[in-house]
Amino acid sequence: MVDLGPLAAHMPPFEPGSVWLVGAGPGDPGLLTARAIFALGQADVLVYDALVAPEILSLVNPAAEREFAGKRGGKPSAKQGDITDRLIELAREGKRVLRLKGGDPFVFGRGGEEALALVAAGVPFHVVPGITSGLGGLTAAGIPATTRDTNQAVILMTGHYAVHGPEAIDWAAFARTGVPLILYMAMNNLAAIVAELVEAGMAPETPVGFVNKATTPEQRVLVSTLATCVADAAAAGIEPPTITVIGSIVPLRAALGYGDGRP
Repeated sequence: MVDLGPLAAHMPPFEPGSVWLVGAGPGDPGLLTARAIFALGQADVLVYDALVAPEILSLVNPAAEREFAGKRGGKPSAKQGDITDRLIELAREGKRVLRLKGGDPFVFGRGGEEALALVAAGVPFHVVPGITSGLGGLTAAGIPATTRDTNQAVILMTGHYAVHGPEAIDWAAFARTGVPLILYMAMNNLAAIVAELVEAGMAPETPVGFVNKATTPEQRVLVSTLATCVADAAAAGIEPPTITVIGSIVPLRAALGYGDGRP
């Protein structure tokens, strides 16, 4: 276990019979919070997601059980209800249960759903924030989420439910805001999303950036435009996990000197 030194005094007790919902950050183990590291060392059982790096898993208490509960779009994965039921079951066995999620538990991580279920079941829980990939990934790619000269807001969105079904997004409404859009899980629906934005009047020359495997040694960044981004991403082999950013902040990457010998 990692020695946290004087920071250990600031850690709340990880009580038996409780669940901690912990954010593992965007990928780089160096971006873990001290509280996340503390939880890894205290857990009796780890229930972890697909995007958690092996280097982060190596920090878990060696005696802890490990249960994989990764959810990946288009691939066989655990059902959310089964995961939640398992958290409750493990806690009722008196174990310290660590639910480890990529990014932040409450930002497109279903942590809110799990917390509500824990409340309903009477299971104590604690939430440990993590750096969400939509913001940490942009910073790692040299794309400031805001500047006073470009924008006063950003919109964090899921691209998983793109244009069909009861959870479809009204892309036209978001296009009209003029605010940069930061999209999670958008690659599988990219063509449909772009078509919706163009139809809503967003200019074809609007800058688009892709940050693939953000903050990891395999990080790749591609800058394009709304008109060409679908073809450019396909040609470059950009696949999930990728953050997509659309709007005025994307050109700041070049202005800051990224892309010229920098990742």
